[in-house]
Amino acid sequence: MNSLSVIIVTFKTKKEILIKCLNSIDKNIKIIIIENSKNFNDKKYFLKRFKNLKIFCSNSNLGYGAGNNYGLRKVKTKYAMILNPDAICCKKFFKNLINNINQIKNFDVIGCRNKEKLVPAGFFEKNEDLSFKKKAKKNMLKNIEKVEWVKGFSLILNLKKFENKKNYFDENFFLFLEEIDLCQKIIKKNGEIYFCKNLIVKHLGFKSSFTANKEEERNLNNLKNWHYMWSSFYYLKKNYGFFNALYKMSGKFLSSLIKIIIFTFFFNSEKKEKYLYRFKGLLCSILGYPSKFRTKNFY
Repeated sequence: MNSLSVIIVTFKTKKEILIKCLNSIDKNIKIIIIENSKNFNDKKYFLKRFKNLKIFCSNSNLGYGAGNNYGLRKVKTKYAMILNPDAICCKKFFKNLINNINQIKNFDVIGCRNKEKLVPAGFFEKNEDLSFKKKAKKNMLKNIEKVEWVKGFSLILNLKKFENKKNYFDENFFLFLEEIDLCQKIIKKNGEIYFCKNLIVKHLGFKSSFTANKEEERNLNNLKNWHYMWSSFYYLKKNYGFFNALYKMSGKFLSSLIKIIIFTFFFNSEKKEKYLYRFKGLLCSILGYPSKFRTKNFY
């Protein structure tokens, strides 16, 4: 347990959600919270209740990747676990983690299983290699499978395997696909990524940010729609080339444009707004604009 630190990036996370997350972590493990704003509410309460906790404010909303990079630079242990604040580690999680690490000592990244979805892991289509898949099956233990990508709600990083200790994640992303992009980088360097079925986390899914009313929920949805499309194109461009990204995203580009027109005609402002922000995010990414879009309450 002394070799592991847990990084949790928050943004005005609801108190009750964060308490459930922290309660699920072994009390002997160091926890670092990075609050992506200027102020962490109830700081004294959390520090008094959780003696293994440190809290830092980034002073601005850095997003998933940059927020975790900020936290990882403060880690002094051999391993680091990235955990979403709306995730709860299930029973025997840390006991199983120790056993898994002892079996696969040379790993770069270990991914966890979402209790609600059985397999949040897999292989890249472009890099798909049948010999790799056969080798992965031979190396598969009872609860451990070698894969090419895992999801980012809960990740364990072997920090000695990373050359760049300042930027693990590409900070050009703000939301979506940062962990998949990291996995691409690891696989290209012949690193090792594993999915552990007995590391079970209950992930609530996008409930880590504070949404007190309809307006804030609407702003969050606009933010998500814009950045999902921006990140999708940027990820494809970075890893497979501009024209490949343009080809793969052209259908979504046209679909969004058509749906904007349709929902404008039928006076469905909610649906129109959804596809308008998707269209804007994708267009900005195609034109090479940075992922600087923020909405009210999410700075």
